[in-house]
Amino acid sequence: MLKKTALFMLLSIGFSGMKAQQTIPFRITKHNNIIVKTLVNKKDSLDLMFQIAMKDYSISPERKRKADHIIFNKEEISDHNTVEIGKIIQKNVRFFDNQLTGHEADGKIGTGIFDGKAFKIDYDNNQFVMYDKMPDLKEYQPLNIILDHDGFYLAGDNIIDGNQQQEAYFVLQSGFSGAILYSNEFAEEKHLDKKLKVTGEKTLKNSEGKTLTTKQAILPYFKLGKSVFKDIPVGFFSGELKTQNVSYLGADMLRRFIWIFDAERKMAYIKPSKYFSEPYYKMN
Repeated sequence: MLKKTALFMLLSIGFSGMKAQQTIPFRITKHNNIIVKTLVNKKDSLDLMFQIAMKDYSISPERKRKADHIIFNKEEISDHNTVEIGKIIQKNVRFFDNQLTGHEADGKIGTGIFDGKAFKIDYDNNQFVMYDKMPDLKEYQPLNIILDHDGFYLAGDNIIDGNQQQEAYFVLQSGFSGAILYSNEFAEEKHLDKKLKVTGEKTLKNSEGKTLTTKQAILPYFKLGKSVFKDIPVGFFSGELKTQNVSYLGADMLRRFIWIFDAERKMAYIKPSKYFSEPYYKMN
């Protein structure tokens, strides 16, 4: 009798553990963006791009699908919406209007759906997984993260010339298709335009005649945790307009790992995904 009771308890624990996680399927575009299929207010079927650097939702003015049942106020904000993703229902969702998004998307979905839970971005199986308790992290390496204004910041080492490592903080930016985009401050302080091999550039002028030059270059080495990448295409800006205040770790770098974030958003855990050694994305 005791053996049967013990077996029943073990089975119960196993089943409850299975119920303690939920999955959200997604697809990845050729531009490395994650697309999630959603149903909003039981009427509007929308493809939303996952944006890890925001918490709420938004709608793009260039969307292909109708979003007639999301009612915005004068500030272009809409509250009290319901979003369905498979079997998951999220209520009292806030949408922002007229925010540009990535290719093939009608808007953006942020991290709010994961509030209070640990979650995994599983690029191998094209799904998010939400956990009530942290899963087994045996194969993962830990990274400290800082959550600031909905952005996830972490440190990476940049080897620009020789063997000297230059540490920089990057915000995870799943809407940026490339690997790395540096802030104006880092680019100027480290003289990237002189120390890196520049492979392309474009110069734009605004209505006041001020210039903004985007430059593509090759970084010899980049280190994230214990993983080292060689000859990474990176971007940075120069010119009179100082528009890039933070450095991005973009979708091309994100997809090279499977990510698990704790519920407190203090730690990230990574291990190589099936995309780890794929060719780098080429920015136009």
